[in-house]
Amino acid sequence: MKNKEYIVLMADIIDSRNANQNDLMFKFKELTAEVNRTHKKDILSPMTITLGDEFQGLLKNISAAINLILELEEKLMMNNAGFKLRYVLYEGKIDTPINTEIAYGMLGEALTKAREALENTKSTNNRFYFNLKKQHAAEALNNSISIFQNITDDWKLDTDQELISSFLTWKDYKIVAAKLGKTRSQIWKRHKNLKIEPYFAIKQVTQYIAAQV
Repeated sequence: MKNKEYIVLMADIIDSRNANQNDLMFKFKELTAEVNRTHKKDILSPMTITLGDEFQGLLKNISAAINLILELEEKLMMNNAGFKLRYVLYEGKIDTPINTEIAYGMLGEALTKAREALENTKSTNNRFYFNLKKQHAAEALNNSISIFQNITDDWKLDTDQELISSFLTWKDYKIVAAKLGKTRSQIWKRHKNLKIEPYFAIKQVTQYIAAQV
């Protein structure tokens, strides 16, 4: 419907010029296609790669958008993709009909402002920026996702990818210790140092806030 409020999600690859372009694009396309499949019921216009290292799409609601972002983050870490994404979530109007097949050919404030915000975010250390009609909710989400980023950006995937992936899969350090053939004491220390409990706590808080908007 014309002039209805929509949830736009845009993301781009950070420092994409410094990576192997063929490998990068293969992983990016694969990742985008996968979340389009797993979140199909929550998507109005699929995540579509627009400028090579960037995608955009429309979600049905804020909760769906946050869940998709969190899934993208975990997939990137579990697969040790070798790159990070920068995200903008913007709620606003779209003046043209919604393209449900591919996120092209649409115009409106939400898309224009989202692109401006994505460009502006490049000059900061923040990988996430949410602009919603409910400003208090946006502030809460920006604060919670900042804690999420603070934890995950400290993880060293080059050396700890298997361990981190195991924690994300099984959560319980006792199960992880058994799966990796390590002592519980060894894995508990890493569990604590990597802030796995705070990670799952702030993830849950972020999802809860998004579900209330």
